[in-house]
This record gives sequence, C-alpha cells and structure tokens, in this order.
Amino acid sequence: MSDLTQPLVRPKRKITVVDYLVKLRWIIVIFVVLPISFTFDVLTYWGDWWSSRKSYKKRQEEHDENVRKVIKRLKERDPKRDGLVCTARKPYIAVGMRNVDYKRARHFEVDLSAFRNVLEIDTERMVARLEPLVNMGQITRETVPMNVALAVVAELDDLTVGGLINGYGIEGSSHIYGLFADTVVAYEIILSDGTLVKATADNEYSDLFYAIPWSQGTLGLLVAAEIKLIHIKEYMRVTYVPKRGTIRELGQAYIESFTDPDGNQDSSDKVPDFVETMIYSPNEGVCMTGRYASKEEAKKKGNKINEQGWWFKPWFYQHAETALTKGEFVEYIPTRDYYHRHTRCLYWEGKLILPFADQFWFRWLLGWAMPPKVSFLKATQGDAIRNYYHEKHVIQDMLVPLYKVPDALEFSHRELELYPIWLCPHKLYRHPIKTMIYPEPGFERHRRRGDTQNAQMYTDIGLYYTPNPILRGEEFDGIEACRKIEQWLIDNHGFQALYAVTELNEKDFWRMFDAGLYSRVRDKYKAVGTFMSVYYKSKKGRKTEKEVQEEEQKISECAYADLENPAE
Repeated sequence: MSDLTQPLVRPKRKITVVDYLVKLRWIIVIFVVLPISFTFDVLTYWGDWWSSRKSYKKRQEEHDENVRKVIKRLKERDPKRDGLVCTARKPYIAVGMRNVDYKRARHFEVDLSAFRNVLEIDTERMVARLEPLVNMGQITRETVPMNVALAVVAELDDLTVGGLINGYGIEGSSHIYGLFADTVVAYEIILSDGTLVKATADNEYSDLFYAIPWSQGTLGLLVAAEIKLIHIKEYMRVTYVPKRGTIRELGQAYIESFTDPDGNQDSSDKVPDFVETMIYSPNEGVCMTGRYASKEEAKKKGNKINEQGWWFKPWFYQHAETALTKGEFVEYIPTRDYYHRHTRCLYWEGKLILPFADQFWFRWLLGWAMPPKVSFLKATQGDAIRNYYHEKHVIQDMLVPLYKVPDALEFSHRELELYPIWLCPHKLYRHPIKTMIYPEPGFERHRRRGDTQNAQMYTDIGLYYTPNPILRGEEFDGIEACRKIEQWLIDNHGFQALYAVTELNEKDFWRMFDAGLYSRVRDKYKAVGTFMSVYYKSKKGRKTEKEVQEEEQKISECAYADLENPAE
C-alpha cells in the first residue's frame, strides 16, 4: 500500500473568470445571503416559539387537518396527465449539495410545508413524536431543558427529521445508537393511494418500516415519526487528544480512541457517549471523546467550562486544533452547545464561503449572523458557480467498515489530498430484513474492534472542502474523483451518503446498495409509477421528458436483475 501514501502529481490549471467569481462570492454572502438568512432564522424561531405555546392536543388537531389535505391532494392526481409525486419545496431549499434536478422536469407537487411541529414529548415512553420538517435546532430547544434528547442529534441546526430519516443522519453518539433512522420507533406514512399507515418493526407494515431509511421519500409521504429519547445531563465532558504519525497511524489511533480491546463495546463504562476525530493534515489529528456530566461536576473548582454556543467563540474545529500545540486537555461544554458545535462554521466550509469569518473582529461584529443558510447559498450561486463546485469541490461522506479506515484515509490522501477530514463512527445493524445498506456478510465471526454480535462498526469519513490541488492552482477533476470514491466504496463494501452528488449509473448504484427489500416494497405498496425511484431521484442531471415518461410507466422488475454478482 506504500504507493498510496503520496498524492498524485498534477499539472497547473488555467485560471478562469469563474475562479474570480468564487473568490469574490463573499460580497454576495455578506450583503445578501447573511441578512436574508438571519431574517429567515428570526422568523422561523418565532414561528417555532408560537407552535411550542400550543397544547399537544391543538398541535395534533392541526396535524390531522394537514394530513387530510395531503390525502385529498394525492387523490386529485391523474396518472395519465400529471407527473410523478414529489414535495412542493423549492429545488434550492434542501440542505444537501445534490441538485434537485428531478423537480426541473414535469412533476406533481404535494405541499408538506405545514408539517414542522413537535407533536409530543413523551418522557414516560421516552419517545418524541415529530413532524418531518422539525429541525435539530428546534427539537433541542424543547428537549434539552427537560434533560432528555433524541438519541442521535445531527450537528447542524437546519437538518430536518424527514431528511435524516429518508436520507442519512449521523452524530457522535451513533457508535452506540446507530444512524438517525435506527432510533425511529414508528413511521406515519401516506401511501400512493392516500392510505395513512403506521409502520413499526413488529406490525403488519414491518417491511415498509425497514425500507424507509435511505429511500429518499420514494415509498410514500412521511408525515410523522416516533423517535427514541434518552436521558442526558447539563454538560458534556470533552477530552481532546492530539495524535501524530502517518495517515494510517492516525486512522488506527482513531479506532483505538473509542473501541474496547476486550470487545465490550456495549459497556457504558468503557465506551464514551460521543466520539469524533478530525484529521488536519496527513500527519496530525485530534481525537475527541465526550461523556455527559452534571452541572455540579462541571462547576467544581478547577474545571474549565467552554460556552461554545456564543457567536464570538472560536470555531469549534479550530478550537479543537489547539490540542496540537498545547497538548491533551479536558473541558465542559453545555450539552446543547455541544450538539450544535459545527453549525456556526458549517464544519469548516465557512472558511471557504467567508475567508475572514473566523477572525476575532468578524466573530464579534457579525458572528451572530452566521451561518449563511445552505439553501440561500444555492439559490444565489447560478449554474456557472454550481458547476464549478461540482468539478472543483468535494462534499462526500464515505461510509466504510471501521477496520478499513486506514486504507480509506490513504486512498483519500492520494486521490483528493483534502483536509480537514471528519471521522465519526456508527453501528450498522444486521436487521431481520436485509435493507439498502447492510453489514459485511459474516462480520460477527471476526469480531473486529468495535463490532458486536448484531452490528458492525462503520465510520463516516466526511470529506468537505476544496482539495489542496485546487488551492495550489493545479488541475483537478472533481467528477472523476467522485467516480473513484464510488468505485472504492463498491469494492470495499462501503456506501455513499445520497444527499451528495453521485456519478453512479443505475447498475453500479444497485451494486453499492441492496435493491431487494426496496423493490418489493415499491411493488407491494404501489409506489411504482406514483413516486419516483430512489435512483431516478438521486441521479445527476436534469431529467428529459422521455425519462419522466419511462419512470411513470415502469413495471415491476428487479433493479439488479442484470448484474453478474447481485448482492447476497
């Protein structure tokens, strides 16, 4: 593997007008995007506050009325005249970087914008019943003061329940609870014929329950979900440990930072509550672990409290990086501040959007307006800049088996040379029914570090930045790099998060993901011809009228029938 340790040598590239537009984009962000984002956030906050003042009974009555409207709208659709069903959200609203190209073709819209209420917080059953447009900032404002929280709270405020269920959601607690969808107890879904059903793991709709995650909303319309709650404490005790060595050694240090060598991965005494690692260069990284702590513990004499949520605070990834100079340290962060530690700087993408936004003077003067909303950034970028980001920028999540992290980091360094890199572990459960993503066959026999009897430990390798070759003015083909990432994942039983741009053709898409359950459920609940397929929805490029018609007229057939080696 030694040939993978060196990045590729690339020729210099010609600077274009678009390069200058990207460099000067901060002007639009400062004077247009930030004010609109802040205004939108304020209005949304007060809307959420007004909703929270209503009784659960009143919220339920409004929910029932909105469900009736959706069912009525679905029944108005004429399959011979109208297009495939999708939500009425504008294409740029989605937080993900994948273009919503399917909405640029003929389609039939159903408005779900009213479904943004917390319907119930049940501290006896320890579940929260939420509508799909409830976001992480909204739910933590309501639950954290009660010392409860969702088992998995995705870091960015704007990420919604529906997106995290139908798409992909992870957090530093996923090594204990799995992905966001793994914490769902029940889904309330409106099927293609307008029938409202409740799917759980053990009722008559159990096949639908297991098929919903990763389906991108192509099996029905999600209108509510019951999600597991856990008890929490007021603070997070965070330990920052600097690591140095080769890229493989950094990967191994990350593995050892949270796994128990004796295999007791389910032991709360030996496994931290939260885990993440940031790789800052091929030779340096910081491993972070967190444990819930009481207010009394945090405020003991000598303990350092870092109220990370204040707008003027250094960005979290830069704060964590200080461990490389001052050595290992421990601090206490208020729990809600910790949950949303990456929001203000969008991990480290904020540095590219506003190069000076991490400076002390900017944080004090305008830090309260950060971050610019991803949806408004997309709405103001135009096709030229959008294509530039696809070709010269990388936003991808590689989900790989934990033991293959060192190999994946070597691959990333050679092909992308992109830093920082985010590492976050998650359980990948072996369900009673094989789902779109699934562990390696026979993983339980090996019992590698991090694995348990019913789940294989995976890691999200988050690649979010402009590769160093671009920053050095060298040639870089982002499309080809994406294809190489996808092929590496197929070869190594990995998966690609579908909120990002994908270059996969349909055959390779179903080599990466398993189509068995998804296809059967599509047929059983008559989603074919009403809701677009997950590949059609995810594939890159604008859909032609011919493609729309073909998707509408699809007949039931196995999506990977022509593969030489279909998934077992």
